[in-house]
Amino acid sequence: MRIPCVDAGLISPLVQLLNSKDQEVLLQTGRALGNICYDSHEGRSAVDQAGGAQIVIDHLRSLCSITDPANEKLLTVFCGMLMNYSNENDSLQAQLINMGVIPTLVKLLGIHCQNAALTEMCLVAFGNLAELESSKEQFASTNIAEELVKLFKKQIEHDKREMIFEVLAPLAENDAIKLQLVEAGLVECLLEIVQEKVDSEKEEDIAELKTASDLMVLLLLGDESMQKLFEGGKGNVFQRVLSWIPSNNHQLQLAGALAIANFARNDGNCIHMVDNGIVEKLMDLLDRHVEDGNVTVQHAALSALRNLAIPVVNKAKMLSAGVTEAVLKFLKSEMPPVQFKLLGTLRMLIDAQAEAAEQLGKNVKLVERLVEWCEAKDHAGVMGESNRLLSALIRHSKSKDVIKTIVQSGGIKHLVTMATSEHVIMQNEALVALALIAALELGTAEKDLESAKLVQILHRLLADERSAPEIKYNSMVLICALMGSESLHKEVQDLAFLDVVSKLRSHENKSVAQQASLTEQRLTVES
Repeated sequence: MRIPCVDAGLISPLVQLLNSKDQEVLLQTGRALGNICYDSHEGRSAVDQAGGAQIVIDHLRSLCSITDPANEKLLTVFCGMLMNYSNENDSLQAQLINMGVIPTLVKLLGIHCQNAALTEMCLVAFGNLAELESSKEQFASTNIAEELVKLFKKQIEHDKREMIFEVLAPLAENDAIKLQLVEAGLVECLLEIVQEKVDSEKEEDIAELKTASDLMVLLLLGDESMQKLFEGGKGNVFQRVLSWIPSNNHQLQLAGALAIANFARNDGNCIHMVDNGIVEKLMDLLDRHVEDGNVTVQHAALSALRNLAIPVVNKAKMLSAGVTEAVLKFLKSEMPPVQFKLLGTLRMLIDAQAEAAEQLGKNVKLVERLVEWCEAKDHAGVMGESNRLLSALIRHSKSKDVIKTIVQSGGIKHLVTMATSEHVIMQNEALVALALIAALELGTAEKDLESAKLVQILHRLLADERSAPEIKYNSMVLICALMGSESLHKEVQDLAFLDVVSKLRSHENKSVAQQASLTEQRLTVES
């Protein structure tokens, strides 16, 4: 019936009836237009062209404060009409946002929160609109956080709370709203739900526990909201989250570890947590998940350890606590997300820690696994991190034994390939590691460097105008180091490096220009 109504030209006269002063006429017109818009592109388009949405929003605005039952019924119908009009249609939802529907609906929710039907309509509308990025700023300028938390506290029915959760989740992606929700007391509600549901085996309670703890983690992704809840490590929320880690509930273990990873986003928090024994708790948690463990918990605990290892003062403390041993237990994992975090954690731990880098770099099992993961073409993150850790083991240990282990395990070709990465930081790390190899163990690595075509790659990097100054500089340092090998020296001569290097003497970067002069002298003397 909807398309015939549009074809018969009924929409424009119906929209005109929205200007009536008669409440019954408005009620029936709203219902009719709501039905015409339901799942009908033609109906929505006709209402749009006739300007129906703006008239309905104006009505909502002017009738918002009247609380008699007849008026609330009309408001409910108008909200339903707008929902049908814009449901699953981003452009019409964006249009409603531009017309200022959000502040009107938030005000409506505040005034009519006792009316279940109207409240429900508002929540469904919020759920639809909150998915749009453009809505977040407008929501943030209202007191939506306060209203939703107030409403949440009154709900005891699972279905009603779920409806509010569906609005809270997309809204909580916005940092300003995160802070507002924290200040409105949402966290206390979430902690209460966790406490109530943690031992329940009912399906709906398990689902609500997951939603509440996930939302809690989401609130911690905002820097301001996270710091507010951390409260210098003394906060009630932080302490409660800590108690989730030793829990027997996988969902709480996961949420607890993710929350710690989020709290560990600044150095001060990381230092405080490490000094107060968080590392031991996370290692115990990992230990419980070594054999056939929960992959999401493994990933979350490793994420937390990686973040905690970033501040320089934490590295030695975490190493002496045995974190590397705990992490290495997951070397056999076949799950890329776990592999990725494992690699990142080890790389953070050995940064400027020569002894630890040497110990790990001589671990044949680890190095062989890294070489294997350097070929994980389906998982770019794992491949990149493996390369970076290989390079880091050499750069931080400066150890001949580490270089020998990496050469024997077939790692040289991956470091040479890494020098061609599209990421300057990775190129640079590779070139520094290769320069150390050339300086400390050129004889051992010579054949591998040759078969990986290192000299040709260096020529290409120096000739390429797009190469960053530090890449050019380190490439020339490496060229000089390679001159100690007869076969590599011959390759350098055959490729006419002098031409490329002499052009770099006038480079705008002083370090590059100076190194070019030194390299040119070296090449000239040894030609």
